[in-house]
Amino acid sequence: MMDEVLAETVATDAEAKDILAARAKDVELGLEPKNALEHLKKYCKLTPKKAKDLMEGLKKVEKLREKQLMAIVNFLPEDNDDLRVLLEKDYTLFSDEEKGLILETIKKSL
Repeated sequence: MMDEVLAETVATDAEAKDILAARAKDVELGLEPKNALEHLKKYCKLTPKKAKDLMEGLKKVEKLREKQLMAIVNFLPEDNDDLRVLLEKDYTLFSDEEKGLILETIKKSL
């Protein structure tokens, strides 16, 4: 029998890592959640608090949409080339000042 979905929210990688780790203490994780947790332990650099703080800092760039905020927090672009990949076609809509603010906010959070 499948579990019923009671609620759905978008979570950063840091939050997902904590959720999966907490669940792993209570029950044995299936293959996919277990692999996801191992991947997050290996590659996720932020704590949930730092991810939340970074998300708040990035909201100063009002043009960023929720999906873009999540991608930036999860992938932590280091330069304009990385940022271009994450923002895709919207990259040109951001001024150099806004792009610089995004990258500077990330650097301060690490």
